Amino acid sequence: MTSVVLPLHGLGQPRPDVATVSAIFNHTVITAPDTVALRHLGSSITYQEERRAVQALARRLVAAADRGDVVALVLPNSIEFCIAYFATLKALVVPALLNPLYPRAQLEPLLRDVAPRAVVCSPQTRDLVLEIGERLDIPTVISLGDEVTVAALAAEPEVPLDRPEAKPDAVAALLFTGGTTGLSKAVEHTHERLVIATRCTEYMWPTRIQGEVFLPIAPFTHIYGFLGGVLAPVSARAETVIPDRFQPEHVIELMTCHRVTVFGGGPPAIYAGLLAAKNLVGADLSALRVCPAGGAPMPVELLERWRRATGVEIHEGYGMTEMAPISGTTDLSGIRPGSVGKTIPCNTIQIVDLETGTRVLAPGERGEVRVQGPHMMTGYRNRPDETAQTLRDGFIHTGDIGHLDPDGFLFITDRKKDVVLVKGFNVFPREVEEVIHTHPKVGGVGVVGAPDARTAGERLIAFVAPLAGETLTEAEIARHCAEHLVGYKCPAEVRIVDVLPMTGTQKLDRIALRREAREDREEKGQV
Repeated sequence: MTSVVLPLHGLGQPRPDVATVSAIFNHTVITAPDTVALRHLGSSITYQEERRAVQALARRLVAAADRGDVVALVLPNSIEFCIAYFATLKALVVPALLNPLYPRAQLEPLLRDVAPRAVVCSPQTRDLVLEIGERLDIPTVISLGDEVTVAALAAEPEVPLDRPEAKPDAVAALLFTGGTTGLSKAVEHTHERLVIATRCTEYMWPTRIQGEVFLPIAPFTHIYGFLGGVLAPVSARAETVIPDRFQPEHVIELMTCHRVTVFGGGPPAIYAGLLAAKNLVGADLSALRVCPAGGAPMPVELLERWRRATGVEIHEGYGMTEMAPISGTTDLSGIRPGSVGKTIPCNTIQIVDLETGTRVLAPGERGEVRVQGPHMMTGYRNRPDETAQTLRDGFIHTGDIGHLDPDGFLFITDRKKDVVLVKGFNVFPREVEEVIHTHPKVGGVGVVGAPDARTAGERLIAFVAPLAGETLTEAEIARHCAEHLVGYKCPAEVRIVDVLPMTGTQKLDRIALRREAREDREEKGQV
């Protein structure tokens, strides 16, 4: 096993030397059994109660799947999600974390790819999962919240499981990413590497070993939300307050009522939303002391506004599903405008040439960012060719373009591929284009990103050309996208055009589309 000891700073406090995510959970249950672990929708559960519920659900999973089989979790941020995740680890099955907001067109291919023996879902997604499960021959679907409740699980008599403890090299999570091609892939992370990732998170955003109250916003199925909302709170023996939704006034109420100390904000749009909340002025946020950010560059003006409103600095981090966190601004490094900070001590960041990806460039030179660390993914599940494309010479090639300054601060300046960053999520134009192409009246489509002043990120703009003789409206395309794509992947704007710009080789001219999108928004004063 790789041993990683990171320096402490701020109010960071040492954690026990454990080898698995299960051991983190077990340690917290033993040492803080009566601490409230989770709050959601007016309900709460202690770590001891959570342990009993985890054991009870694990017994069901043992009956449904063999060791090493995949069990998919299609659950929103909730008490049920956390119980289901730790139950999969207890049952020695592999949890695949799937966004419950995915429509059928996105969810079914992912389930087909990982071939789960069981799916744990919520009542809201039960019918969809049952329908897909019947087509894919998934034997077991467990709906947490109606068929099985948390209270019922926690009340069951304890019966020992006939399975040993997890090993450090066992897969402890499958998280999905677009990777380098835009096609979703399952990223494998082992227990050992997720323990290190949790320690890196604690280095980035130092927490105490008792008394913290977390309020996460990002989906638990996303690497940022998973580390900051599921693993880090358990490692800190902390209470986690889970909002039912992101509604700024509601979040402010929870922060004041529960004396939140760690706010897992995420991309700039989240912080901008809270700053616009009507009840922020006069709210008692005096307990707040740690404010992580990630997913999109944080404007300097927004950093200043948050500091003036709360007295707390926002510290940004940089990471990706394949390895997170990688770098960040901390109270040791300070904040450098435009930078995603310095590398975490156990990581290596290099800038390499775009042509070969092997020649390391000097500070100030722009190239592709490649990273290396003990918590990098083991690979993409069932995709050896794409794993070899991303993992080369012991480094993850991120596809991001950037440079390091002489002091070691990393600046991300562009993207090697055409990925668009929407509300902290990577959206690949190809995926959106393929969905729009399925509309019977569409002849051609090009999707690009344009700056979005409201979210300080980007918005998707779809240029759509109808088939000859067809009449097409923006509303028709918007409805079609809403039926087949999760919300953040739906274009914010649809433009119907006669023809799409093409290059000399008859390829879609994305540069021309981006220029048109930006110029039009500048004329409207929207950039």
